[in-house]
Amino acid sequence: MERRLHQRHQLFGEISELGYRGSKKIVLNYLHPFRSTGRIPRPARKPPSVRRVVSWMMSDPARLDAGDRQRLDAILATSSELTALSGHVRAFAEMMAGRRGRELERWMAAVDADDLPALHSFVRGLRRDLDAVTAGLTLPWSSGPVEGHVNLKVTWNLARAVIMSSG
Repeated sequence: MERRLHQRHQLFGEISELGYRGSKKIVLNYLHPFRSTGRIPRPARKPPSVRRVVSWMMSDPARLDAGDRQRLDAILATSSELTALSGHVRAFAEMMAGRRGRELERWMAAVDADDLPALHSFVRGLRRDLDAVTAGLTLPWSSGPVEGHVNLKVTWNLARAVIMSSG
């Protein structure tokens, strides 16, 4: 026992000489789990970035690879807010892609029923010019790539705002 304690203190001395500026207690606490297992535990997987999660949420679930789909499902399972957000974002994307502007009022009512302040703000903005938004989601005319980039940015910013507020 005393030998192991000496080894831990010796390790602290060695890493301090190499520039470590933390406390001895941090080193000892870090080494504590090794005493019982005798081997180095695997480091925890780095969580995905907000940008990555938003991109998964905005993607067609059928087009996500299995690993990304599992990670997204695990993230959504931790938060009912994120699950609701993901559903609303996907429903809005389907409405845009399918030119189903007639469904906008029902989508906004569903958003209003959930406690998602960032989405409520988005819906208030849509309601300010409801006729134009409905026409944009219904009619076949578009300004092409510019509109797609604007829609993508709006949806991405909306999803990011909700994720950041729930995190």
